[in-house]
Amino acid sequence: MALATNSESEEHLHSTFASRYVRAVIPRFKMPDNSMPKDAAYQVISDELMLDGNPRLNLASFVTTWMEPECDKLIMESVNKNYVDMDEYPVTTELQRVLSPLQNRCVNMIANLFHAPVGEDEAAIGCGTVGSSEAIMLAGLAFKRKWQQRRRAQGLPTDNPNIVTGANVQVCWEKFARYFEVELKEVKLSEGYYVMDPAKAVEMVDENTICVAASWDPRNSCEPVSYA
Repeated sequence: MALATNSESEEHLHSTFASRYVRAVIPRFKMPDNSMPKDAAYQVISDELMLDGNPRLNLASFVTTWMEPECDKLIMESVNKNYVDMDEYPVTTELQRVLSPLQNRCVNMIANLFHAPVGEDEAAIGCGTVGSSEAIMLAGLAFKRKWQQRRRAQGLPTDNPNIVTGANVQVCWEKFARYFEVELKEVKLSEGYYVMDPAKAVEMVDENTICVAASWDPRNSCEPVSYA
């Protein structure tokens, strides 16, 4: 098995087994002075990545670790497209981005799947994001902006927004609070009850609360969140 390891100085990679082209050490933090064949470069990187864990065995992952080969093929067929170039790639745009409400097909599929309150002659509004963390950042900003607009219309201050979450939520909620200057109120977990307690969450809600962030529990049931 080929193997890439750190040298004693941690400045080079030893990839002796990768290829006869890379018997010499390779710099870790700068481009090497000489080129190497593409297959050798691939082998060096592939060998080093073997030191990672196995994604299929990562039960704590937030991402899909296996898909049908046809999905992988579609991804590779689209990986060289410039996602934001709507004129050059109109079909990809129509599938994933908003040109008009009726054209955002993926958003409407998800809205229908989760029974969003969308009328027969209406369309869901949304946008594609790179993962759920970005989606939460955008959703949090939307909550903050709506809260600020409502407070300004009432002649009230807008300088101290907060969110209420369970201590079990994904860390991106903490990042949102830190990056966008929102106070984070956490409902602490208790022995034998490892999800957010709705009653305790309600006690933390005040006039400056922009949203309550619930989370999926280990038993795959959704915590109930009601709106007053």
